[in-house]
Amino acid sequence: MCNEEEHAGHTMARRGLLVTGAAAALTLGTVSFASAAPRDGERRTEVVRGTLPPGSPDYVYLPVEVPRGVREIRVSYTYEKPAVPGGTQGNALDIGVFDERGTALGGDGFRGWSGGARSEFFIRADDATPGYLPGPVRPGTWHIALGPYTVAPQGLAYEVTVTLTYGSAPEPATQVYPPERAKGRGRAWYRGDCHIHSWYSDGRRTPAEIAALARAAGLDFINSAEHNTHASHAHWADEVGDDLLVLLGEEVTTRNGHVVALGTDPGTFVDWRYRARDNRFGHYARVIRRAGGLVVPAHPHATCIGCNWKFGFGEADAVEVWNGPYTPDDEVSLADWDSALALAVRTGRRWVPAMGSSDAHRDPDPIGTPQTVVLADDLTREAVLDGIRAGRSYVAESKDVSLVFSATGGRGRHAGIGERLRVDDADPVTVRLEITGAPGCTVRFVTDQGVLHTAALPASGTGTVEWRTTAQYAGYVRAEVRHAPVVPPLPGPLAAFTNPVFLGG
Repeated sequence: MCNEEEHAGHTMARRGLLVTGAAAALTLGTVSFASAAPRDGERRTEVVRGTLPPGSPDYVYLPVEVPRGVREIRVSYTYEKPAVPGGTQGNALDIGVFDERGTALGGDGFRGWSGGARSEFFIRADDATPGYLPGPVRPGTWHIALGPYTVAPQGLAYEVTVTLTYGSAPEPATQVYPPERAKGRGRAWYRGDCHIHSWYSDGRRTPAEIAALARAAGLDFINSAEHNTHASHAHWADEVGDDLLVLLGEEVTTRNGHVVALGTDPGTFVDWRYRARDNRFGHYARVIRRAGGLVVPAHPHATCIGCNWKFGFGEADAVEVWNGPYTPDDEVSLADWDSALALAVRTGRRWVPAMGSSDAHRDPDPIGTPQTVVLADDLTREAVLDGIRAGRSYVAESKDVSLVFSATGGRGRHAGIGERLRVDDADPVTVRLEITGAPGCTVRFVTDQGVLHTAALPASGTGTVEWRTTAQYAGYVRAEVRHAPVVPPLPGPLAAFTNPVFLGG
């Protein structure tokens, strides 16, 4: 048994603060196992105990020397959660593991992460705990990764138990991924939810349960977005069909905000172990794009610790403005995005489309609330991502809400969502919104000058709203459909909103 508290002097001499060019990391003393030849099926266990002080690095690595002949590694951990005064953060400790290939940022050593969702995990060639990658348990120095998310003033006392099982390894698991195409309707509007969690990270639903709920919500596509792991990618193939396209990705959960890697190549891992000050995000945004995916900052103004987006939007392909049931932080995200649109119009810079997703984890979180409705050439990975990237989309609270939004000018000129209507500054422009499924709601047309037109819908929630303007008066127009205010005079929660139509040459 290697006990850190009993061998404190020895352990402290062998650990140090390692600065790797990104977040600082603390490496503890190495755990070694007895060298006597084990019997087939024998298990050997070592336990490590210690305390992390307030101000500990983001990641603490516990090296484990894995000898030859191991068929399974199993790790469990516990930590103390002392009472703390009101307004003070208590203890929260995440966990994951890297194999003998090392812990280098973006390296090949990643074998799994469960954050704080599980207290134990195992890995062997044919199977692994959800969130972890099955495969051979090769000899060498593995690293258990501890992430002290928050540390109480008393410190974070932990205990890690490592158990190795010896014997011949079973046959490796076969990796099968979902297809990149489903049976579509040609160029059409397709509904999707691009931010969903299963039991492969901190969700509680299986892929089968999620697929059934997605179909019930009227979705055509979904995106798997587990926290800091791609372990779910090989578990979706059985849930697809002609009616459901499953995209693969990851929610890259850093300490300075979360980003959805949307629609990446199967098996793509995107590292998360850096902060904004480390100047690494641009590199990993390029990793996502090289894997064919989109970079989508998630819930940028969420109030949970580490959720608020600090990396800027220069690398974003889209931004998740609406996350789950509509809340005040979504209103802030919407206003922030609108300000960025106005700046793009004034400066001629690239604009970033908005989208919405459920971020559903478990019952009763609804899948598809909200959902992004995308104009795509077909129901394929490439076409859906092209539509999102181009901003040819709107966001709706459910399948019941449908929109048609456009602007028309003289000589038959027409532009839809995400497009530009090329007219002279003084030319008259007619903006038109057709809507169904929004009873009791109000339509607002929002421009770079603010809200310039408002109209109540009929009681049925089905109607058409038109407004006339010019490019000189409005550089862009977008539509919001809102429920009645909960606290007047503040605006009511969104039922739907569109990406803009741009006006002018």
